[in-house]
Amino acid sequence: MSNSTWNRVSMEQQHRININEPRYNQNTYGGRAKHFFITTNPLNLLATNQQLEHAKSIVVRYRNGEHIPNLTENELWRAKHLYDSAYHPVTNEKMVLVGRMSSQVPMNMTITGCMLAFHKTTPAIIFWQWMNQSYNSIVNYTNKAGSDVSDRQLALSYILGTSGAVGTALWIKSLVKNRGPMVARFVPFAAVAAANCINIPCMRSKELIEGISLMDENRTDLNVASKKAAMKAISMVVVSRILIATPVMVIPPLIMNQLDKKAFMKKAPWLNAPIQVLLVGFILAFATPLCCAVFPQKSSMDVSSLEADIREKLKALPNPPEKVYFNKGL
Repeated sequence: MSNSTWNRVSMEQQHRININEPRYNQNTYGGRAKHFFITTNPLNLLATNQQLEHAKSIVVRYRNGEHIPNLTENELWRAKHLYDSAYHPVTNEKMVLVGRMSSQVPMNMTITGCMLAFHKTTPAIIFWQWMNQSYNSIVNYTNKAGSDVSDRQLALSYILGTSGAVGTALWIKSLVKNRGPMVARFVPFAAVAAANCINIPCMRSKELIEGISLMDENRTDLNVASKKAAMKAISMVVVSRILIATPVMVIPPLIMNQLDKKAFMKKAPWLNAPIQVLLVGFILAFATPLCCAVFPQKSSMDVSSLEADIREKLKALPNPPEKVYFNKGL
C-alpha cells in the first residue's frame, strides 16, 4: 500500500482532525515557530483566487462534517493554511492583500529598508515613519473586521503612533547629530520601538478599560473579563513587536557601516537602499515568525494573580479553575 493510500485510509479510520486549532503543538516554542513560519509565508500571496476559493471550499465542507473523498491529511492542512492566510477568522471574508499576515515580510522589508537607508534628512524621516505607521494601520484595519475595535480607535491609534514615531525620531536625531553616523543609524529603531509602545495599547484601549475575556483550558468562555490579563496580553505583544524590530533595525546598520567604507559603495552609493532592503527582508523572514512565537497565542495566568472580584466570581463556579487562559493577540 502506498504512503498516499495509507494516509487516506488512516484519516478515514481515525477521528476527524480539529482544524480549529493549529497543526503543531502550541505549548512548545518549536510548535509555535512552525505555525508562524506557515502563517507569515510570503508565497501565500501568490495564490490565485481560484486556489483560495478551492481551499475555502475544503475547509468549510470539512468543518460542516462533510466527507470529502480522497482527501489526505496533508491536503487538508495545506487548504487550511492557505485559507487562514487570506480569510478573516471571524467574518470569513477575504482580506485585502497588503493587510494579510503573509504580506508582513515583503511590505516591512521595503518600508524598513528605506527607513534605515534614508535616515539623514528630516523630510525622509517624516515620510518613512509615516509610511510605516500607515501600513500598520492598514494591517490593523484589515484584521479588525468583525471585532469591537471602532474606526475611531483605529484613527486615534494611527495619529498617536505616527506622532510618537516621528516625534521620537526627530528628538533623538537632534540629540545625536554630533555623535557620528553610526549612532544616527539607530534613530529609526528607537522611533519604531516608541511607536509600538504607544500604538498597541491605544489600539487595544478597550481591553485595558473593560478587561480581556478569560477561558478555561478547553477554550470555554468563563464569562468574565480581566484588566490584569489585558495588561499582560498587551505587554507581550509590545515586547514581541520590539523583538522583531531589534535584529531588523540593528544588524543592517552595523553591516552598512562597514560596507560604506568599501570602494564599490563609494562608486555606487545608489546601492545603499537596495542592499538594506534585501538585508532587512532576509532577517525579517526569520525574525517575524521566531519572535511572534516567543509567547503562546493562548496565554495563561494563575487565578491568584487576577483582580479580587474576578477571583471571587471564578471561585463561585462549579469547578473553579486554578489557571485561566486568554488570546494575547498579535
